Amino acid sequence: MKRASGILLPVFSLPSPYGIGCFSKEARAFVDFLASAGQSYWQVLPMGPTGYGDSPYQSFSTFAGNPYFIDLTALEEESWIGKGVLRRYDFGGSREIDYGKLYAERIKVLRDAYNGSPFSKGGSDRVVRELHAYIRRNKSWLPDYALFMALKEAHGGASWDTWEEDLRLRKTRALNLARRQYADEIGFRYFLEFIFDKQWRSLKAYAARKGIRIIGDLPIYVAYDSADVWANPELFYLDKEAHMIEVAGCPPDAFTKTGQLWGNPLYRWDVHKKEGYAWWIRRMAHACTQFDVVRLDHFRGFEAYYCVRASRKTAEKG
Repeated sequence: MKRASGILLPVFSLPSPYGIGCFSKEARAFVDFLASAGQSYWQVLPMGPTGYGDSPYQSFSTFAGNPYFIDLTALEEESWIGKGVLRRYDFGGSREIDYGKLYAERIKVLRDAYNGSPFSKGGSDRVVRELHAYIRRNKSWLPDYALFMALKEAHGGASWDTWEEDLRLRKTRALNLARRQYADEIGFRYFLEFIFDKQWRSLKAYAARKGIRIIGDLPIYVAYDSADVWANPELFYLDKEAHMIEVAGCPPDAFTKTGQLWGNPLYRWDVHKKEGYAWWIRRMAHACTQFDVVRLDHFRGFEAYYCVRASRKTAEKG
């Protein structure tokens, strides 16, 4: 191994006229800066769609991408968004991210782009064929995630554990009905993931040409309110009603007297082992297609994880 250095900069911290950093010309400018400074690595934080607390460590999916990172200017250049339309939206200030405004405005713009694109109209356009190929390549997680997000939208963003029992417990008839009822919203979610992936891979290829490798960040735990848990409840410590039994955290120390109660569901490692760790293998393989190097946050969580009863308010006892 050769000695090398780099810089940690979350994608969301890049400059942007649209309220949050994205896969834009500013991202390429940062790559150029790294190359000119003799750096070898750009490290990013998790890039999944942010959930509770707008945290990249509480994502709606460990496989999906954050639609906020999609470069809107590129969609305008594709003529999927009309010229001048972006100026009508308020994405918040230029120094701090206003996630409330992004939640309200960014999705509206992306829906306009979807409605103005070949994807919503069907047909045999090359880019539509690329979308269908992308869906086939990601069939192990994408259909569940798209349905999950469509159902969240239909329930006003509520956590999946508050949905009707048939949907919460994934009864086949209820899921089939939902797929038909929310087909357009599911198509929209496919569109977002495809565009995210296409733009990110273009940026990553640009970095590679400049001699910059990407270090990605993979949290050991996933959020309870995620497609990962909803679609694979048997892999986590949940009761028969799909509620959490024990949650993740760490014990009291010099940093905090009451410990840290992260609240993520814990893994049923016996089930993972029985399945040959298939879910973890898919997760790591997916991360390895997105990044050149994967940082696992963190190995201690495998080697000596800490369990706290889900009903507790602090992590003092575990």
